[in-house]
Amino acid sequence: MSQIPSAGTRFREAVAAEQPLQVVGTITAYAARMAERVGFKAIYLSGGGVAANSLGMPDLGISTMEDVLTDIRRITDVCPLPLLVDVDTGWGGAFNIARTVRSLIKAGAGALHIEDQVAAKRCGHRPGKAIVPKDEMVDRVKAAVDARYDDGFVIMARTDAIAVEGLDKAIERAQACVEAGADMIFPEAIYTLEQYRTFRDAVNVPILANITEFGQTPLFTTTELGAAGVDIVLYCCGAYRAMNQAALNVYETIRRDGTQKAAVPTMQTRDALYDYLGYHAYERKLDELFASKPAD
Repeated sequence: MSQIPSAGTRFREAVAAEQPLQVVGTITAYAARMAERVGFKAIYLSGGGVAANSLGMPDLGISTMEDVLTDIRRITDVCPLPLLVDVDTGWGGAFNIARTVRSLIKAGAGALHIEDQVAAKRCGHRPGKAIVPKDEMVDRVKAAVDARYDDGFVIMARTDAIAVEGLDKAIERAQACVEAGADMIFPEAIYTLEQYRTFRDAVNVPILANITEFGQTPLFTTTELGAAGVDIVLYCCGAYRAMNQAALNVYETIRRDGTQKAAVPTMQTRDALYDYLGYHAYERKLDELFASKPAD
């Protein structure tokens, strides 16, 4: 009987198979189901997304590992796609980072990215970011690599050094992280396609481009990024931003009009909801389990 590849192995296979690999943020288990149906081969859980949507808090290092694990488990329970997870700075020192890695593997994630910001981190596209020394970031990567008990699980190193120290220093950091065992690199807040090409050539491992709305990076197309050597294109927050705006529209419409009628055309239908959930299959199972038995 063949063994199903681990989530980490499946993430690596997806990176190799689709060039570049499109990865979309799925802030809920239901969103993950929709992303799978549309045809994506890997999905993402944003730390800022967990903070905003699950906790109602800003992305300033407030959320904990357990907050993120709760959402990971919900997603991996219903969606087989390999999940890349944002673990911020790893939630502590070497032993905390090791616990993070082991916990993510156990919860079914396939990859993580860990960054070089200070513990009181900021959104990667905000001003005022501060980063730890290069050696400290290397130690974070070493701790993560040492802790994984599934060789397929992906350790991705994110650097925010471009905005703080410039491209050359950021590349030096990334190269040091690769030497320490990082499988892939996430250079945050890059400004040009040429910078992506320079970065990819310098590190010689897969790199990720974070194409987030309202940020520092232009909304390059997948084709443009692939031509620039990018291996993974991340759309981290677009879906939940759209979901949140749609919800706000419903609330405002009801409050203003005393009815939701004007907002109904923007809603997913009940039939579509049931379709994505496999609702009718659950009902049929109930009918089978509890069907009336003939009297003896």
